[in-house]
Amino acid sequence: MMLGLGLFVGIFSGLFGIGGGIILIPILVLLLGYSQVAATGTSLIALLLPVGFLAVLEYYKAGKLDASNIRTGLFISIGMFLGAYIGAKFALQMPATILRKSFSGFLVLIALRLWLF
Repeated sequence: MMLGLGLFVGIFSGLFGIGGGIILIPILVLLLGYSQVAATGTSLIALLLPVGFLAVLEYYKAGKLDASNIRTGLFISIGMFLGAYIGAKFALQMPATILRKSFSGFLVLIALRLWLF
């Protein structure tokens, strides 16, 4: 079942550049009963492997990415590496309800921004 869930999330990741935060975490929390913190940790475990490598390779082979895109992505990944550590420290100190409501509020703001502009 989890392999199928990973495949489902991976397809959306390849299509839209999204995955853990927008698809996997809500499925884990709402459908599978994970706590918000456990879902976040599980999503981060899934990211430990080079999840996007094959998708990046396809974009590169199609001429949609060049060296500057790759360099930019690598710098972003360094920031994400450090930011995820800091974010985890904060998340582990927050009450579960506040974390869940903050996450859902973030998703609503992103959805409104995409819908309206």
